[in-house]
Amino acid sequence: MLGSIVYSVSPSHWNATAQMDELFSEDPQDQAQNNRAGAWVPDPTMPLAARMRPRTIDEYVGQTHILGEGKLLRRAIEADRFTSLIFYGPPGVGKTSLAELIAQRTDSRFINLSGVESNVAEIRKAVEAARQFQRTRGEITTLFVDEIHRFNKSQQDVLLPHIERGTVRFIGATTHNPYFYVNSPLVSRSQVFQLEPLSEDDLSRLLQSAVEDPERGFGKKELTLDPEAGDHLVRMCDGDARKLLTSFELAVLTTEPDEETGEIRIDLAVAEDSIQRKTVVYDADGDAHYDTISAFIKSMRGCDPDATLYWLAKMLYAGEDIRFIARRIVIAASEDVGMADSNALRVAVAAQQAVEFIGMPEARIPLAHAAVYIATAPKSNRSYAGINAALDDVKNGRTLAVPPHLRTRTRKKLGTEGGAIQEGETAYLYGHDYDEGYVPQAYLPEGRVYYEPSDNGLEKRVSERLEHWRKQFEESAGKSGGRG
Repeated sequence: MLGSIVYSVSPSHWNATAQMDELFSEDPQDQAQNNRAGAWVPDPTMPLAARMRPRTIDEYVGQTHILGEGKLLRRAIEADRFTSLIFYGPPGVGKTSLAELIAQRTDSRFINLSGVESNVAEIRKAVEAARQFQRTRGEITTLFVDEIHRFNKSQQDVLLPHIERGTVRFIGATTHNPYFYVNSPLVSRSQVFQLEPLSEDDLSRLLQSAVEDPERGFGKKELTLDPEAGDHLVRMCDGDARKLLTSFELAVLTTEPDEETGEIRIDLAVAEDSIQRKTVVYDADGDAHYDTISAFIKSMRGCDPDATLYWLAKMLYAGEDIRFIARRIVIAASEDVGMADSNALRVAVAAQQAVEFIGMPEARIPLAHAAVYIATAPKSNRSYAGINAALDDVKNGRTLAVPPHLRTRTRKKLGTEGGAIQEGETAYLYGHDYDEGYVPQAYLPEGRVYYEPSDNGLEKRVSERLEHWRKQFEESAGKSGGRG
């Protein structure tokens, strides 16, 4: 099964007829031998990241949650029982390599298109080539589309009938959530697998292979990689194998060998110089953005200032819009702290204004101030829950009429003159004329209650005061007017 015929198509230079003629003119056994895993000798001018692509599934690093022994994808590949797949994950975790390995393991041809460069005409040509191979030789074609989310709806729809008929086996790769960025019909026809950032152990293994492999890596060089330098590269690439190998290659190629021994030594200083800034997987409009802000909000809500500061730091380091962060802090001040500490909203709004006034990098200071205040404040979402309940009643229930005594003077006069309301029904009691500034009076019909204060923080005092007023109302003659 490993003797597959694998070829890649450059979308900008596609010629389906010429490509088929070239392939048909070669002897299949020679092709299989040339492409057999382990026999492939990479072009030394290729980047290290391309040379180090795995040749077999056993060489593939990471993603054991889907490729480990007995896991679903591993079983599907080994049994050759799959039709369409979508690989979803951050850059540099092996989506393209996995697609190539699947085509190789299942003994199928491999066509690689790019969602950035390809168009509908090129998709149709690729599908036509696959159809010709299927008709004339009975061979299956794996059509791999990298960055599938870059295809528009019409481009994605072109693939559907050919996937349905089995003309091609489709594999898509995307860094964006396919349930939002890929058409639903295409997602429904595909099995979606999420790939995770590589662990430090996985990256260390990959880096060691690059040091030792004589054909694909630097095994033929007198090369020494100091442990602390390797640890630095692994840590700074943040789960991205391509970033790791690219940085390591830069370090090797730019380091002069020792004049006497010819040794190239990569120490910590060289490693630090080769990767100037840590890679943080963060896209301004994708999952990393939403996941991180979600962690930030939940950490504030969960009363954990340390986690709050970490997720805030990650967003700031990655270049998140500071106004967006400030807006989320303002929302949390009311949604999660609320009446338990109304000062939280004042602090949050002040931070938002300070951010607009001073900008980065100093804006991190008021943002941290406000975020820690929210995280350490007592929590209550009772006002937030109350407005949601009231909105639900307005949306789904019968709209309540304003009681006569709460209407404007003009409306009261019209109602009285027209006989719609009685004279006594229009009497409004002015609260400031009474002790405590309160007089029992109905403001809402039908006895509805939306706000039930908690005993957290300052809201406990609100709860005691409101209980006192409500008790007065229940005891008053105005009880017949409905809930106040």
